[in-house]
Amino acid sequence: PRQSRRRRRKSLAIAYEAGQGDGAEPRWEPRDWREQLERIREMRRSRDAPVDEMGVQKCYDSSAPPQVMRYQVLLALMLSSQTKDQVTSAAMLRLRRRGLTVDSVLQMDDETLGQIIYPVGFWRNKVKYIKQTTAILKQKYGGDIPSTVEELVQLPGVGPKMAHLAMHIAWDSVAGIAVDTHVHRISNRLKWVKKETKHPEETRVALEEWLPRDLWKEINWLLVGFGQQTCLPVKPRCSQCLNQDICPAAKRL
Repeated sequence: PRQSRRRRRKSLAIAYEAGQGDGAEPRWEPRDWREQLERIREMRRSRDAPVDEMGVQKCYDSSAPPQVMRYQVLLALMLSSQTKDQVTSAAMLRLRRRGLTVDSVLQMDDETLGQIIYPVGFWRNKVKYIKQTTAILKQKYGGDIPSTVEELVQLPGVGPKMAHLAMHIAWDSVAGIAVDTHVHRISNRLKWVKKETKHPEETRVALEEWLPRDLWKEINWLLVGFGQQTCLPVKPRCSQCLNQDICPAAKRL
């Protein structure tokens, strides 16, 4: 009897730890988020933001072998950091005209690579990172890109946002939410974070705590385009926004 009581106590403890006991807290989620999301989807229905027409998902050669395609995705992401989609797209087009593969980049001298990718933001640093990362891909991954976020962020010039987008676009795998400045800004404006976050990585962690996983891939595309067209960094177009009445940050006219 003593043994069965011990077993019963243990199973009750496990149930409680799993969040099934009376003391489990309900999961936090933002007020009105589902309605806000639906309205953002409505505003993004025309798919005519720069990210839709010139984003990374449009920059690679879809007819290339899968390994080459994945490398081009990663390169486009590296170029896109602190650079407008239009500039990234043009740089990728120039690179692709020269045959954009691991081997072609390794054979290219730094000056030529710099001339091709200019004027992307911080282009000199990106020349260095691209050459270093491409050499690692050749030596360690047989010319392919890593298939985990943990390995991707170890590459020179590759941050968490790029890694998650590389997983989404190149590997069709959702390992987390890709948070850039648009997603970071809008999540704070809509109060989609429990408390204000200072950095995109904090925002990613905060969003992943409550946002249903089946929305993780869509949310980057939705909010980036919304941030490019309506919820601008400076002077957001609140009067044109369908969420004006339920947005905590709305400037009501």
